[in-house]
Amino acid sequence: MTMDPLVLLTDVDRATDSLVRTASDLDPTVISQPSLLPGWTVGHVLTHVARNADAYTRLLTGARTGSPAEGYAPGQRGADIEAGATRPLREQIADIRESHERFADAGAAMPAEAWTVHLDFLKAPAAVVPWARLREVEVHHVDLALSYTPADWSDAFAQRLLKELVTGLDGPAMVLRPFGLEHALTIGDAADPPVIGGPTKSIAAWLSGRGDGADLTVSPDGQLPAPGRWK
Repeated sequence: MTMDPLVLLTDVDRATDSLVRTASDLDPTVISQPSLLPGWTVGHVLTHVARNADAYTRLLTGARTGSPAEGYAPGQRGADIEAGATRPLREQIADIRESHERFADAGAAMPAEAWTVHLDFLKAPAAVVPWARLREVEVHHVDLALSYTPADWSDAFAQRLLKELVTGLDGPAMVLRPFGLEHALTIGDAADPPVIGGPTKSIAAWLSGRGDGADLTVSPDGQLPAPGRWK
């Protein structure tokens, strides 16, 4: 997947449109149904998607204007999600659309040099924000526990997510051999770790807690190890 933030902004547009289409086809009562995230309903997930767009809009605006910015004020993230989780579905969908438009406008306003500004909140330059937003939309689309699953992720997205998981997960050592990737990926450091094989999307879903790994293989024969926690 490209690292070009402008290209990734287009991917965010498409991913957001897809999530909105999923939500628009739902019965309004789905808001109170459980999501894949423990303790969160569908309404919690939808609200988080909208408020996350606003957080990244603040970061991009700060990078462009030179004003220090944080994604959330202390305590803001959880409070905003709880406050918005029970809103009607129509209001939630409108909120996602409007917050995405603000994010897209902030991205379009970024001059080239602003993408290089370091963001303490992400411990990375502003150029990573479009990827971070794409990851939020794609993964939380799955978390709605509706029609969208990791099988709907693009190959490019799944590959980049998997590589990010490999570098960011704590947990048992293992070697990953995703189909279609020339080189194995390694988590941890141990002698003779288990080798996990299977489709890239399935491995990424399993490591991120969005799949059970039922179609993965383990060598030597045995049960899949419990992956480290990732949110």
